[in-house]
Amino acid sequence: MQVAIDMGVAQGGAEAKLDLEELLATRLLVQGNSGSGKSHLLRRLLEQSAPWVQQCIVDPEGDFVTLADRYGHLVVDASRSESELTTIANRVRQHRVSVVLSLEGLDVEQQMRCAAAFLGGLFDADRDYWYPMLVVVDEAQLFAPAIAGEVSDEARKLSLGAMTNLMCRGRKRGLAGVIATQRLAKLAKNVAAEASNFLMGRTFLDIDMARAADLLGMERRQAEMFRDLNRGHFVALGPAMSRRPLPMVIGPVETSARSSSPKLMPLPDQPADARDLIFAPVPEAPRPVRRAPPPPPPSTNDLLAQLVRTQVPQPRPEEPAVDEAERDGAIDDVIRELLEDRDAAYRSVAVLYQDFLVRCRIRRVPGEALALPAFRRKLAVVRAGVAGETAQSEAWQNALAMSSELADDVQGVFLVLARAAVEGLACPSDATLARAYGTHSTGRARRLLTWFEERGLLVVRMDLRHQRIVAFPDLGAETAPGNPGAPDYDARTAAE
Repeated sequence: MQVAIDMGVAQGGAEAKLDLEELLATRLLVQGNSGSGKSHLLRRLLEQSAPWVQQCIVDPEGDFVTLADRYGHLVVDASRSESELTTIANRVRQHRVSVVLSLEGLDVEQQMRCAAAFLGGLFDADRDYWYPMLVVVDEAQLFAPAIAGEVSDEARKLSLGAMTNLMCRGRKRGLAGVIATQRLAKLAKNVAAEASNFLMGRTFLDIDMARAADLLGMERRQAEMFRDLNRGHFVALGPAMSRRPLPMVIGPVETSARSSSPKLMPLPDQPADARDLIFAPVPEAPRPVRRAPPPPPPSTNDLLAQLVRTQVPQPRPEEPAVDEAERDGAIDDVIRELLEDRDAAYRSVAVLYQDFLVRCRIRRVPGEALALPAFRRKLAVVRAGVAGETAQSEAWQNALAMSSELADDVQGVFLVLARAAVEGLACPSDATLARAYGTHSTGRARRLLTWFEERGLLVVRMDLRHQRIVAFPDLGAETAPGNPGAPDYDARTAAE
């Protein structure tokens, strides 16, 4: 649905229309020196679009709170904690309520922190609540400064990050940024550059006029026109308004700000006793009651001596002796149970370790929990699947000693090959070795075989039937011939 907002009168007497739906997709930047009519323009836009779209106004001076009486906006006083503001912002998106975030009375750093928390709450709302919302930020140079000022770096980064998210990534979340600034030179360029619609008002400084002309696609010599604009006169450009620079005059508004431009007023008659009124004695503040100073804190030696005197030794309960063989067997059973899941081979060791600790607690495995390095070693040994007499053989013990000198991630592959050689089994296929390595890439498995061979750990050869044989010179054993291209045994049996 296309909604045309009446912004006033364009050059030539035609109505100045703004396509609200296009504005929600392309964002707006308003620029003009103090007194040029920026707040009047924003108020006109907010009043005209209030029936059509949810609105949020970040108001540093409390000028827009008067919208509440006429259009039902909810005024949010920013003198709250940052977590409260974030929660309120989430609820605002959930219930689709138009709000005015009043930052009046806070110093600049507090305003930046509160605005960042509120904008962050709007931005981080759940996907189910990404309804269209017009987010108007007055005096945007305060919240997205081009250079560091007197505020802390933390506050500046928080505020600048929230403004960048609003203008750069807010569109997909339904947030349409409308930012107004007195000076383009003070506004961060990456924030200003994301706007596609511009309304440029009266500007006097050369650097601001040059940036305004660049944004509107005008020649530098035409930039002088911005000095001649009257209050409430703006030059518009953008897909939501005009494809060419279009001068316009902003129409009247129905509400007014609590503060207004200064007007000349005659001075009141000076009272005869003015001197006495001004220089009347200032009442003295009540003197604070002096209290006795607190006793000095005890020294560290006194505290330690007191702890020694008061501490009563508690007898430690005797822990039952742990049968190490029973404990190792229970740990091996837990790891075997863990590896029964066919997807376990492709999970990271950290994920498997967390699952292992939970299973050990469930089974009440005695003794202290196995450390991560020891778990990796156990995991590689159990994956090889050696049991019975083979596990006690000298050849397998030598294979374990050789594997301990390798990196943790390749020990499992080495032990799978060593087991096949010690037991005289067929050489594992590339798919089986890839699973032992935790990958689906058979090419990585073949490269790992080459890596083992280059280090003299094994020798790979092919027989006359193109079957692969892996020999271990240090173990005096070799595998039976095996087809390198055969499917993974576990995957094949699981599919069957």
